[in-house]
Amino acid sequence: MSLLGTVALVGAGPGDPGLITVRGRDLLRGADVVVYDRLVHPKLLDEAPPDARRVFAGKACGVHALSQDVINALLITEARQGRRVVRLKGGDPFVFGRGAEEALALAEAGIPFEVVPGVTSAVAVPAAAGIPLTHRGVASSFAVVTGHQDGGGGSPPVQWGHLAGAVDTIVVLMGLANLRRIARELIAHGRDPRTPAALVERGTTEAQRTVTTTLDDLARGTAGAGLEPPVVAVIGDVVALRERLGGV
Repeated sequence: MSLLGTVALVGAGPGDPGLITVRGRDLLRGADVVVYDRLVHPKLLDEAPPDARRVFAGKACGVHALSQDVINALLITEARQGRRVVRLKGGDPFVFGRGAEEALALAEAGIPFEVVPGVTSAVAVPAAAGIPLTHRGVASSFAVVTGHQDGGGGSPPVQWGHLAGAVDTIVVLMGLANLRRIARELIAHGRDPRTPAALVERGTTEAQRTVTTTLDDLARGTAGAGLEPPVVAVIGDVVALRERLGGV
């Protein structure tokens, strides 16, 4: 019989602790070790057994509690010691969460693992602000992109020129610092400067705050002052529906 433990890459959801999946909560309740990210709601950590080891592995822009290599090694080491490890990640593990990197490391090390999808902030946060990403007669497509300058983590940069006219709604994650540049790129490649836009800070939590504006205002840097990450940006005509849907 194998003495190996297991690792579960669990999506914690967009912020509200009630939006974790039932499977994710059940795994938390049986965990020996919880390795958690910065945006995980503290109430979720209370779901783990009192004697479970809790390891903070949060990342902010330019500040990492643990490097990705160290996180990968930690998951492997704990599992090899027979422990049930929950890697608790904000949103969904496979949506800009480096979950695939961790899964690949586990697979290469021969560690049993499972991926538990989470409610991604790309969809949940606009919904909490009263913004549907699609709506009949308004938007039939959307794209979710990272707002990091280089695409994030060494990934290829976003091709804003292709994206500007390719989809109806654009959702930008982790892009607060670069929104002015992003808006200018979209306008330069044909997106209407009058396109409605929204910035949602700490979506789905008690501290949620939404600012509505236009793509032109984003390009001039006259919108979003005082907001702090995490912020989800939504660009598209669907933002105008917010007034009728009563978002926070």
